[in-house]
Amino acid sequence: MTRYQYLAELLAKRIEQGLYQSGERLPSVRSLSVEHGVSISTVQQAYHVLEERQLILPQARSGYFVAPRKALPPTPALTTPVQRPVEVTQWSSVLDLLNTRQDRDTYAFGSGMPDVDQPTLKPLWRIISKLGQRQDVEMLNYDSLNGVKALREQIARLAIDSGCRFTAEEVVITNGCHEALSVSLRAVCQPGEIVAVESPAYHGIMQTLRGFDIRAIEIPTDSQTGISLEALELALEQWPVKAVVVVPTCNNPLGFTMPEARKRSLLALAQRFDIAIIEDDIYGELTYQYPRPVTIKSMDDDGRVLLCSAFSKTLAPGLRVGWVVPGRYFDRVLHMKYIVTGFSVTPTQVAVAEYIQEGHYATHVRRMRQHYQRNLEAFTCLVRHYFPDGICVSRPQGGFMMWIELPEAFDAFHLNRELKEAKLQIAPGSLFSASGKYRNCLRLSYAQPFTEKTSRALELLGAALSRAMAHCGSVLLPLPDEKKAGPARGGRTGPG
Repeated sequence: MTRYQYLAELLAKRIEQGLYQSGERLPSVRSLSVEHGVSISTVQQAYHVLEERQLILPQARSGYFVAPRKALPPTPALTTPVQRPVEVTQWSSVLDLLNTRQDRDTYAFGSGMPDVDQPTLKPLWRIISKLGQRQDVEMLNYDSLNGVKALREQIARLAIDSGCRFTAEEVVITNGCHEALSVSLRAVCQPGEIVAVESPAYHGIMQTLRGFDIRAIEIPTDSQTGISLEALELALEQWPVKAVVVVPTCNNPLGFTMPEARKRSLLALAQRFDIAIIEDDIYGELTYQYPRPVTIKSMDDDGRVLLCSAFSKTLAPGLRVGWVVPGRYFDRVLHMKYIVTGFSVTPTQVAVAEYIQEGHYATHVRRMRQHYQRNLEAFTCLVRHYFPDGICVSRPQGGFMMWIELPEAFDAFHLNRELKEAKLQIAPGSLFSASGKYRNCLRLSYAQPFTEKTSRALELLGAALSRAMAHCGSVLLPLPDEKKAGPARGGRTGPG
């Protein structure tokens, strides 16, 4: 960070912590200049940043004052999904979300894209360019079915930070994390069987279950501690569940990190009922805490955990480099990969391996953690300022996704249609449910650089939410493919 950015973040934290109260006069520009040993222009720039973030207000000939603020909204309560196996719906809505990414004029709050315009990615471009200049014919050929060995070695080395100890021979490279999850599901489940998932859960998992004709049973999930182990235990006693899919570290979409003790309890539960755990750790390295939390895989001593991840969120999704450590399911996963896509792209694997080996990856990940955490602080301030009362907001502990819950009569799907005219896009909560629940919720991304355009987009979104909430009593529109979903729609309604 530059000096003025550092000073702005320091003052913002003091405001957040209540050291400067609402309406209180802030130190003068000159006094801050002396206190921190910086120029007056640096302090003025810092105050300008805080003013743009709606944290402070200037008053002529009086200085700067802390802006009046609403209280931070509460976090969403434990979800109450339909607790029976259902067939996954919502495909047309997911497809609509994916297609909107192609419209560069739309501010895509619903996108899962990381920020790929960072200077710490320049060495990756250099490595990719160098590989092209070599004209090495091996770059155009197949490598090993389970991936380039140099990359698998680097992945095994990186995994030590998450508490894991595995070798390169235990890793299978995939085309992104999506394929890692897909081959893992196919390795442990057959069509017609049942998989337990968090609720809400990543829409990619849901649609994979739909494509493989696997039914999902959604388990109540807390926005701060994760999947309810008590509810999962009841489901395992009642239904022949084959596996549980979780994103326990920097969850998508809720943002929580499951406490280590609960991760151990989840593993013990899986051992007791002899089911597999498919652990999605794609956001794990973007945690805001240090050291990063351990994975469930690091506690696994009988190979029942399939650890899936990728460089799609830490580096760039276009690389299509993911991986899975399948444990006892290795042979089955490798066979599924061969059936689905065969070999992975060689040049990007080699490029990522060199990028890590040269030390650039660690530097980049540190930068992105700080970047996303700063974005979250700014984003949270503006959500509190512009969004209406009566909402619940998650407290992400990593990654770049925020979950917002509105009154049960609210319809995020219908709102998303209206936002298209304003060139805005959200991810309606119903995409993250097998049965189309959470229509009163939405997921927002804060990955992209925080600019005046971001602030203006949040202001427009907040105004649209306020108007929609004022008409919450209107009849909810049906989702395009919600025929199988049943009548339950709200974020906290019960079965049926």
